[in-house]
Amino acid sequence: MSFSAYILRCSDGSYYTGHTDNLELRMAQHSTGDITGYTATRQPVELMWAEHFPSRGEALAAELQIKGWSRGKKEALIRGDWPAIRRLSSRAHVLRDATPTSPGSAAASPQDERGGIQSVDSGTVRPEEGLSAVEVPSRRAKRPAPIIILVRPQLGENIGKAARAMLNFGVTQLRLVAPRDGWPNPDAGPAASGADIVLAQAKVFDTLAEAVADCSYLYATTVRRRELVMPVLRPDQAAAQIRASSGLSAIVFGPERSGLETDEVALANAILTVPVNPAFGSLNLAQAVILAVYEWSKGSDLAQPPVVDIAPPALQEQLDGMFDMLVEMLGAADYFRPPERKQATLRSLRTLLTKPGWSAKEVQMVRGILRAVSEGPRLRD
Repeated sequence: MSFSAYILRCSDGSYYTGHTDNLELRMAQHSTGDITGYTATRQPVELMWAEHFPSRGEALAAELQIKGWSRGKKEALIRGDWPAIRRLSSRAHVLRDATPTSPGSAAASPQDERGGIQSVDSGTVRPEEGLSAVEVPSRRAKRPAPIIILVRPQLGENIGKAARAMLNFGVTQLRLVAPRDGWPNPDAGPAASGADIVLAQAKVFDTLAEAVADCSYLYATTVRRRELVMPVLRPDQAAAQIRASSGLSAIVFGPERSGLETDEVALANAILTVPVNPAFGSLNLAQAVILAVYEWSKGSDLAQPPVVDIAPPALQEQLDGMFDMLVEMLGAADYFRPPERKQATLRSLRTLLTKPGWSAKEVQMVRGILRAVSEGPRLRD
């Protein structure tokens, strides 16, 4: 489970800060006014910033810290303007949203909806580039991607496919431990389908211990039961830990045929495993790699397809016009037979036409189709 601290902008221009273990649900509650208190009287509200934390205590600490920030510092956090945040992390700056001095200015500082807690941050500059505690997790999302380590990979094609999977999700550091057919492998390039930068930068080691010597956190992938006592994580759980960690992290994959040996798994901090069909738990190497790096990529700024706004629904008068036009055409075609069933048919027809949630443009198009059918083919010169 992950926890979130968040900032909302209210209708009067003020900011509200909170924390939750379900951001989507909490936003719905704020938006509908289900949570009584500050935001319920300042609708509508808009989510401006959110950050995920591994524990509720850290999310609450971030909430209370942000509550004590000046308006300018909160807006710098929303923009991701780290130089401005450091500049404003001084005792000399105001620690609260400014109280309005005129009717057109922003409203007074928000109140905590769970009992009026008004913690004030001292503004003391903390470790890690002078950022305070709440700013550190935000910066962690920009830390290096995990290192992918393939132990004794057997086929060059599989190395290339793993490299392709890595680069798709912004992971470029590949390390190979004693590849069976040596390195470089001519079969890897074609299988990588253009992920040449990953292959070109790949490093080769004789042992796993040498490959992970500079890493602080190791995740060993395996589906077999072991006698080792260590945490067992899903890819999303491991990804969350990697994004929150301060040192280099590595995800280790074993040979295609046999997987990692128990002594190799013992080097890790945790086991990474994927819940699969117990009757068929066979993943190839590239599939296993892509599951791990995809979960990590959720916390990075990779390109996504553009969001297309959905057109607003048509007005009722536009739907009525389309309905009336169709009824007129059906009447002219003597469709309503027997006559005593006409009213029931009209009700069913209206329900059918209003069910899809037409947009105004769609209604206009359907009316054009009906008009063309009614008028018949046009004469041409």
